[in-house]
Amino acid sequence: MFKTLRLKTKSSDYPIKIGYGAFKKFINDLNKFKCKKYMLVDSTVYKKFKLYFKNIEDKDLFLIKIYASEKIKSIESYWKITSILLSKNIDRSSLLIAIGGGTIGDVSGFIASTIFRGIKFALIPTTLLSQVDSSVGGKNGINSKFGKNLVGTFYHPNIVIIDPFFLRSLSFKQIKSGYAEILKHAIIDDEKFYKWLKNNFKNLFKLKKKTITYAIERSIKIKANFVMRDEKESLENSSSRALLNFGHTFGHALESTNNYKSTLTHGEAISIGMIIAVKISHHLGKIPKYQLEDIIEHFKKCGLPRSNSLIKKDKFYSLLINDKKNQNKKINLILLSKIGKAYYAKNFKLTDIKNFIFQTY
Repeated sequence: MFKTLRLKTKSSDYPIKIGYGAFKKFINDLNKFKCKKYMLVDSTVYKKFKLYFKNIEDKDLFLIKIYASEKIKSIESYWKITSILLSKNIDRSSLLIAIGGGTIGDVSGFIASTIFRGIKFALIPTTLLSQVDSSVGGKNGINSKFGKNLVGTFYHPNIVIIDPFFLRSLSFKQIKSGYAEILKHAIIDDEKFYKWLKNNFKNLFKLKKKTITYAIERSIKIKANFVMRDEKESLENSSSRALLNFGHTFGHALESTNNYKSTLTHGEAISIGMIIAVKISHHLGKIPKYQLEDIIEHFKKCGLPRSNSLIKKDKFYSLLINDKKNQNKKINLILLSKIGKAYYAKNFKLTDIKNFIFQTY
Protein backbone atom coordinates (compact mmCIF):
# COMPACT_ATOMS: atom_id res chain seq x y z
CA MET A 1 0.00 0.00 0.00
CA PHE A 2 1.36 3.40 -0.97
CA LYS A 3 1.10 6.69 0.87
CA THR A 4 0.69 9.77 -1.32
CA LEU A 5 1.69 13.20 -0.07
CA ARG A 6 1.10 16.34 -2.13
CA LEU A 7 3.51 19.22 -2.28
CA LYS A 8 1.69 22.41 -3.23
CA THR A 9 3.42 25.73 -3.85
CA LYS A 10 2.65 28.81 -5.96
CA SER A 11 4.42 27.22 -8.93
CA SER A 12 3.69 23.51 -8.50
CA ASP A 13 1.40 20.80 -7.22
CA TYR A 14 2.68 17.24 -7.45
CA PRO A 15 2.43 13.87 -5.70
CA ILE A 16 5.13 12.15 -3.66
CA LYS A 17 4.33 8.44 -3.61
CA ILE A 18 5.92 6.46 -0.77
CA GLY A 19 5.94 2.71 -0.29
CA TYR A 20 7.37 -0.66 -1.20
CA GLY A 21 6.51 -1.52 -4.81
CA ALA A 22 6.02 2.12 -5.87
CA PHE A 23 8.86 1.88 -8.40
CA LYS A 24 7.56 -1.31 -9.99
CA LYS A 25 4.10 0.24 -10.38
CA PHE A 26 5.56 3.36 -11.98
CA ILE A 27 7.54 1.24 -14.46
CA ASN A 28 4.46 -0.83 -15.29
CA ASP A 29 2.48 2.35 -15.94
CA LEU A 30 5.07 4.02 -18.18
CA ASN A 31 3.02 3.39 -21.32
CA LYS A 32 0.35 5.71 -19.93
CA PHE A 33 2.70 8.63 -20.64
CA LYS A 34 2.01 9.26 -24.33
CA CYS A 35 5.34 10.92 -25.09
CA LYS A 36 9.00 10.14 -25.53
CA LYS A 37 10.64 9.17 -22.25
CA TYR A 38 14.32 9.60 -21.39
CA MET A 39 15.58 7.70 -18.37
CA LEU A 40 18.82 8.83 -16.74
CA VAL A 41 19.82 6.02 -14.40
CA ASP A 42 22.82 5.58 -12.12
CA SER A 43 24.85 2.76 -13.68
CA THR A 44 25.33 1.15 -10.25
CA VAL A 45 21.57 1.14 -9.67
CA TYR A 46 21.04 -0.31 -13.15
CA LYS A 47 23.53 -3.10 -12.45
CA LYS A 48 21.93 -4.02 -9.10
CA PHE A 49 18.35 -3.92 -10.41
CA LYS A 50 18.98 -4.86 -14.04
CA LEU A 51 15.99 -7.19 -14.27
CA TYR A 52 13.52 -4.37 -13.57
CA PHE A 53 14.96 -2.24 -16.37
CA LYS A 54 15.27 -5.08 -18.88
CA ASN A 55 11.59 -5.94 -18.45
CA ILE A 56 10.43 -2.46 -19.45
CA GLU A 57 8.41 -2.66 -22.64
CA ASP A 58 8.14 0.81 -24.08
CA LYS A 59 9.32 1.68 -27.60
CA ASP A 60 9.33 5.38 -26.69
CA LEU A 61 11.83 4.92 -23.86
CA PHE A 62 15.51 5.86 -24.18
CA LEU A 63 17.69 4.63 -21.31
CA ILE A 64 20.97 6.41 -20.56
CA LYS A 65 23.30 5.01 -17.90
CA ILE A 66 25.47 7.43 -15.95
CA TYR A 67 28.24 6.71 -13.46
CA ALA A 68 27.10 8.92 -10.62
CA SER A 69 29.31 10.76 -8.16
CA GLU A 70 29.63 14.33 -6.95
CA LYS A 71 31.85 14.92 -10.00
CA ILE A 72 28.84 14.79 -12.36
CA LYS A 73 27.56 17.98 -10.74
CA SER A 74 29.70 20.07 -13.08
CA ILE A 75 29.04 22.28 -16.08
CA GLU A 76 30.96 19.77 -18.23
CA SER A 77 28.70 16.85 -17.22
CA TYR A 78 25.60 19.00 -17.54
CA TRP A 79 26.45 19.85 -21.12
CA LYS A 80 27.55 16.30 -21.99
CA ILE A 81 24.24 14.79 -20.82
CA THR A 82 22.20 17.59 -22.39
CA SER A 83 23.99 17.02 -25.72
CA ILE A 84 23.16 13.30 -25.59
CA LEU A 85 19.48 14.09 -24.99
CA LEU A 86 19.37 16.61 -27.83
CA SER A 87 21.09 14.16 -30.17
CA LYS A 88 18.33 11.66 -29.37
CA ASN A 89 15.67 14.20 -30.41
CA ILE A 90 14.23 15.03 -27.03
CA ASP A 91 11.44 17.61 -27.39
CA ARG A 92 9.25 19.88 -25.26
CA SER A 93 6.62 17.19 -24.68
CA SER A 94 9.17 14.60 -23.48
CA LEU A 95 9.43 13.20 -19.96
CA LEU A 96 12.82 13.05 -18.25
CA ILE A 97 13.07 10.32 -15.59
CA ALA A 98 15.94 10.44 -13.08
CA ILE A 99 16.78 7.28 -11.13
CA GLY A 100 19.62 7.38 -8.62
CA GLY A 101 20.94 9.32 -5.67
CA GLY A 102 21.11 13.03 -5.00
CA THR A 103 23.73 13.84 -7.62
CA ILE A 104 21.63 12.28 -10.40
CA GLY A 105 18.57 14.15 -9.13
CA ASP A 106 20.36 17.50 -8.89
CA VAL A 107 21.83 17.32 -12.40
CA SER A 108 18.68 15.86 -13.98
CA GLY A 109 16.50 18.52 -12.40
CA PHE A 110 18.83 21.23 -13.64
CA ILE A 111 18.72 19.76 -17.14
CA ALA A 112 14.91 19.41 -17.03
CA SER A 113 14.57 23.06 -15.99
CA THR A 114 16.83 24.42 -18.73
CA ILE A 115 16.31 22.21 -21.79
CA PHE A 116 13.59 23.88 -23.89
CA ARG A 117 13.15 26.15 -20.83
CA GLY A 118 11.51 23.32 -18.93
CA ILE A 119 10.17 19.82 -19.62
CA LYS A 120 8.27 17.23 -17.59
CA PHE A 121 10.38 15.54 -14.95
CA ALA A 122 9.96 12.41 -12.77
CA LEU A 123 12.28 11.80 -9.85
CA ILE A 124 12.99 8.35 -8.38
CA PRO A 125 15.60 8.65 -5.60
CA THR A 126 17.36 5.41 -4.66
CA THR A 127 19.41 6.39 -1.59
CA LEU A 128 18.04 7.16 1.86
CA LEU A 129 19.71 10.57 1.71
CA SER A 130 18.02 11.55 -1.55
CA GLN A 131 14.67 10.05 -0.53
CA VAL A 132 14.37 12.21 2.58
CA ASP A 133 16.11 15.34 1.36
CA SER A 134 17.14 16.33 -2.18
CA SER A 135 14.13 14.72 -3.91
CA VAL A 136 11.75 17.11 -2.15
CA GLY A 137 11.55 20.83 -2.80
CA GLY A 138 12.69 21.44 -6.36
CA LYS A 139 16.26 22.56 -5.72
CA ASN A 140 18.61 21.62 -8.55
CA GLY A 141 22.21 22.56 -9.11
CA ILE A 142 25.81 21.95 -9.96
CA ASN A 143 29.06 22.75 -8.19
CA SER A 144 31.91 25.10 -9.04
CA LYS A 145 35.39 25.71 -7.70
CA PHE A 146 33.85 28.47 -5.57
CA GLY A 147 31.56 26.10 -3.66
CA LYS A 148 28.73 23.59 -3.75
CA ASN A 149 25.39 24.19 -5.52
CA LEU A 150 26.20 27.79 -6.43
CA VAL A 151 24.70 27.34 -9.93
CA GLY A 152 21.15 26.03 -10.12
CA THR A 153 17.42 26.52 -10.34
CA PHE A 154 14.18 25.98 -8.46
CA TYR A 155 12.25 23.49 -10.59
CA HIS A 156 9.88 20.90 -9.19
CA PRO A 157 9.36 17.43 -10.64
CA ASN A 158 5.92 16.34 -11.83
CA ILE A 159 6.06 13.27 -9.60
CA VAL A 160 8.40 11.75 -6.99
CA ILE A 161 8.52 7.99 -6.36
CA ILE A 162 9.97 6.90 -3.00
CA ASP A 163 10.47 3.13 -2.84
CA PRO A 164 12.39 1.87 0.24
CA PHE A 165 13.12 -1.42 -1.52
CA PHE A 166 16.13 0.30 -3.18
CA LEU A 167 17.72 0.78 0.23
CA ARG A 168 18.65 -2.88 0.64
CA SER A 169 21.45 -2.36 -1.88
CA LEU A 170 23.12 0.41 0.16
CA SER A 171 26.12 0.17 2.44
CA PHE A 172 25.71 0.89 6.15
CA LYS A 173 27.79 4.05 5.59
CA GLN A 174 25.19 5.30 3.09
CA ILE A 175 22.30 4.43 5.39
CA LYS A 176 23.91 6.46 8.17
CA SER A 177 24.50 9.31 5.73
CA GLY A 178 20.75 9.44 5.04
CA TYR A 179 19.95 9.13 8.73
CA ALA A 180 21.90 12.34 9.39
CA GLU A 181 19.37 14.27 7.26
CA ILE A 182 16.44 12.56 8.99
CA LEU A 183 17.94 13.62 12.32
CA LYS A 184 18.33 17.16 11.02
CA HIS A 185 14.62 17.41 10.24
CA ALA A 186 13.74 16.18 13.72
CA ILE A 187 16.22 18.43 15.51
CA ILE A 188 15.05 21.62 13.80
CA ASP A 189 11.31 21.03 13.89
CA ASP A 190 9.98 18.03 15.82
CA GLU A 191 11.25 17.07 19.27
CA LYS A 192 8.75 14.20 19.47
CA PHE A 193 10.17 12.72 16.25
CA TYR A 194 13.69 13.18 17.62
CA LYS A 195 12.77 11.14 20.71
CA TRP A 196 11.19 8.49 18.47
CA LEU A 197 14.40 8.28 16.45
CA LYS A 198 16.46 7.79 19.62
CA ASN A 199 14.28 4.78 20.46
CA ASN A 200 14.05 3.35 16.96
CA PHE A 201 17.29 4.12 15.11
CA LYS A 202 18.59 0.55 15.42
CA ASN A 203 15.52 -0.84 13.63
CA LEU A 204 15.83 1.95 11.09
CA PHE A 205 19.43 0.92 10.40
CA LYS A 206 18.18 -2.65 9.92
CA LEU A 207 15.64 -1.30 7.38
CA LYS A 208 12.65 -2.73 9.23
CA LYS A 209 9.74 -1.92 6.91
CA LYS A 210 7.43 -0.07 9.29
CA THR A 211 10.28 1.86 10.91
CA ILE A 212 12.03 3.01 7.75
CA THR A 213 8.77 3.86 5.98
CA TYR A 214 7.55 5.98 8.89
CA ALA A 215 10.91 7.76 9.23
CA ILE A 216 10.98 8.60 5.51
CA GLU A 217 7.37 9.79 5.52
CA ARG A 218 7.75 11.95 8.64
CA SER A 219 11.00 13.43 7.37
CA ILE A 220 9.47 14.32 4.00
CA LYS A 221 6.45 15.93 5.70
CA ILE A 222 8.72 18.18 7.76
CA LYS A 223 10.70 19.28 4.71
CA ALA A 224 7.59 19.70 2.55
CA ASN A 225 6.00 22.00 5.15
CA PHE A 226 9.03 24.31 5.05
CA VAL A 227 9.03 24.28 1.23
CA MET A 228 5.31 25.07 0.99
CA ARG A 229 5.69 28.02 3.36
CA ASP A 230 8.78 29.43 1.66
CA GLU A 231 9.29 27.88 -1.77
CA LYS A 232 12.32 29.88 -2.86
CA GLU A 233 13.99 30.46 0.48
CA SER A 234 13.09 34.14 0.54
CA LEU A 235 12.21 34.52 4.23
CA GLU A 236 14.47 34.84 7.22
CA ASN A 237 12.12 34.02 10.06
CA SER A 238 10.75 31.01 11.95
CA SER A 239 9.12 29.53 8.85
CA SER A 240 11.98 30.10 6.42
CA ARG A 241 13.05 27.23 4.18
CA ALA A 242 16.59 28.34 5.03
CA LEU A 243 16.19 26.52 8.36
CA LEU A 244 16.56 23.26 6.43
CA ASN A 245 20.20 24.25 5.95
CA PHE A 246 20.98 23.52 9.60
CA GLY A 247 24.56 22.18 9.62
CA HIS A 248 24.94 22.73 5.88
CA THR A 249 27.08 25.88 5.94
CA PHE A 250 29.83 23.91 7.65
CA GLY A 251 28.97 20.63 5.95
CA HIS A 252 29.19 22.00 2.40
CA ALA A 253 32.50 23.69 3.20
CA LEU A 254 33.82 20.37 4.51
CA GLU A 255 32.76 18.54 1.35
CA SER A 256 34.42 21.14 -0.84
CA THR A 257 37.58 21.13 1.29
CA ASN A 258 37.67 17.35 0.84
CA ASN A 259 37.24 17.80 -2.94
CA TYR A 260 33.98 15.77 -2.76
CA LYS A 261 35.91 12.54 -2.22
CA SER A 262 33.98 9.49 -1.01
CA THR A 263 35.99 9.43 2.22
CA LEU A 264 33.45 11.93 3.56
CA THR A 265 29.82 11.48 2.55
CA HIS A 266 27.33 14.34 2.43
CA GLY A 267 25.55 13.02 5.51
CA GLU A 268 28.82 12.71 7.43
CA ALA A 269 29.76 16.28 6.53
CA ILE A 270 26.33 17.53 7.61
CA SER A 271 26.62 15.53 10.83
CA ILE A 272 29.83 17.38 11.71
CA GLY A 273 28.25 20.67 10.63
CA MET A 274 25.25 20.10 12.90
CA ILE A 275 27.46 19.45 15.91
CA ILE A 276 29.39 22.67 15.25
CA ALA A 277 26.08 24.57 14.95
CA VAL A 278 24.72 23.04 18.17
CA LYS A 279 27.90 23.93 20.04
CA ILE A 280 27.71 27.52 18.79
CA SER A 281 24.04 27.62 19.83
CA HIS A 282 25.00 26.56 23.35
CA HIS A 283 27.96 28.97 23.41
CA LEU A 284 25.52 31.82 22.62
CA GLY A 285 23.30 30.77 25.54
CA LYS A 286 20.49 29.45 23.36
CA ILE A 287 20.27 25.67 23.68
CA PRO A 288 20.61 24.27 27.23
CA LYS A 289 23.64 22.15 28.10
CA TYR A 290 21.64 18.97 28.72
CA GLN A 291 20.19 19.12 25.19
CA LEU A 292 23.63 19.78 23.71
CA GLU A 293 24.94 16.70 25.52
CA ASP A 294 21.88 14.66 24.50
CA ILE A 295 22.44 15.40 20.80
CA ILE A 296 26.18 14.66 20.99
CA GLU A 297 25.48 11.39 22.82
CA HIS A 298 22.94 10.27 20.20
CA PHE A 299 25.33 11.05 17.35
CA LYS A 300 27.96 9.01 19.20
CA LYS A 301 25.58 6.03 19.61
CA CYS A 302 24.68 6.17 15.91
CA GLY A 303 28.29 6.25 14.82
CA LEU A 304 27.88 9.64 13.15
CA PRO A 305 31.08 11.75 13.02
CA ARG A 306 31.27 14.81 15.24
CA SER A 307 34.57 16.31 14.07
CA ASN A 308 37.15 16.16 11.29
CA SER A 309 40.66 17.55 10.90
CA LEU A 310 39.53 19.40 7.77
CA ILE A 311 37.88 22.05 9.95
CA LYS A 312 41.33 23.38 10.82
CA LYS A 313 42.33 24.02 7.19
CA ASP A 314 42.40 27.54 5.70
CA LYS A 315 40.41 26.35 2.66
CA PHE A 316 37.51 25.39 4.93
CA TYR A 317 37.19 28.99 6.19
CA SER A 318 37.51 30.58 2.77
CA LEU A 319 34.65 28.34 1.61
CA LEU A 320 32.48 29.34 4.58
CA ILE A 321 32.39 32.89 3.23
CA ASN A 322 31.00 31.67 -0.12
CA ASP A 323 27.91 30.02 1.37
CA LYS A 324 24.71 31.12 -0.43
CA LYS A 325 23.14 32.50 2.77
CA ASN A 326 25.97 34.95 3.45
CA GLN A 327 25.98 38.70 2.77
CA ASN A 328 28.65 41.40 2.92
CA LYS A 329 31.34 38.93 3.99
CA LYS A 330 29.35 38.13 7.14
CA ILE A 331 28.28 34.55 7.84
CA ASN A 332 24.64 33.66 8.41
CA LEU A 333 23.87 30.43 10.25
CA ILE A 334 20.96 28.22 11.23
CA LEU A 335 21.14 27.61 14.98
CA LEU A 336 18.99 26.02 17.69
CA SER A 337 17.05 27.58 20.56
CA LYS A 338 16.06 24.08 21.69
CA ILE A 339 15.60 20.61 20.19
CA GLY A 340 12.73 20.98 17.73
CA LYS A 341 13.20 24.73 17.24
CA ALA A 342 15.73 26.35 14.90
CA TYR A 343 16.27 30.00 14.07
CA TYR A 344 18.09 32.16 11.52
CA ALA A 345 21.16 33.92 12.97
CA LYS A 346 22.92 36.66 11.01
CA ASN A 347 26.19 38.56 10.71
CA PHE A 348 28.82 36.36 12.31
CA LYS A 349 32.43 37.33 11.74
CA LEU A 350 34.60 34.65 10.19
CA THR A 351 37.32 35.31 12.77
CA ASP A 352 34.88 34.69 15.65
CA ILE A 353 33.74 31.35 14.18
CA LYS A 354 37.33 30.34 13.47
CA ASN A 355 38.42 31.19 17.01
CA PHE A 356 35.48 29.29 18.49
CA ILE A 357 36.24 26.15 16.47
CA PHE A 358 39.97 26.26 17.23
CA GLN A 359 39.24 26.63 20.96
CA THR A 360 36.56 23.92 21.00
CA TYR A 361 38.04 21.16 18.82
